[in-house]
Amino acid sequence: MDRENIKALVRQVLEEMSKPEVPIGISNRHLHLKQEDYDKLFPNQPVKKKKDLKQPGEFAAEQTVTIVGPKGEIPNVRLLAPLRKISQVEISKTDAFKLGINAPISLSGDLSEAADITLKTKDASITIKGCIIAKRHIHMSDKDADTFGVKKGDSVQVEVNTPQRKTIFDDVIVRPNKNFVLEMHIDTDEANAANVSPTTKCRII
Repeated sequence: MDRENIKALVRQVLEEMSKPEVPIGISNRHLHLKQEDYDKLFPNQPVKKKKDLKQPGEFAAEQTVTIVGPKGEIPNVRLLAPLRKISQVEISKTDAFKLGINAPISLSGDLSEAADITLKTKDASITIKGCIIAKRHIHMSDKDADTFGVKKGDSVQVEVNTPQRKTIFDDVIVRPNKNFVLEMHIDTDEANAANVSPTTKCRII
């Protein structure tokens, strides 16, 4: 390799190292509800905030449901708010085994192959076609997307350099929005496999 190629390679490496690390958000099982379904499950109850989430305007609610499948059920699955246009339940593969359902790995909002799931509260029980395993993705602002040189829908590799379980996640989908805060979302199975903690950060490679 000649000197100019070496210089170019060094510049590329330095540019990659100068890009910001990405915080990791570990997504436990949760659900989103549309107004119609919320009113059935929680009649005459306003959505009550429990704590804010990292993405602006989003929060975990006090309200929870029990999700029920053919082989089992999982209680205390938390509602994330504000309410949305569609109802959706996001679980891990381990949860799917416990429930006995074949939930697909899909991006949030893509319910074309979603599994049926029953949602139960003390007031009502409804069944929706809306259960998925969320595909890992990175939220980022439009400015972040420019910094990383990526655009909506791009698939990137991410390196997680954790003690004794260094991992490279492939096929991580980029989801930029002017209001988003930089954060990669993975589920609990993925986090455990890579020894990820709430303070772990990663790097797009």
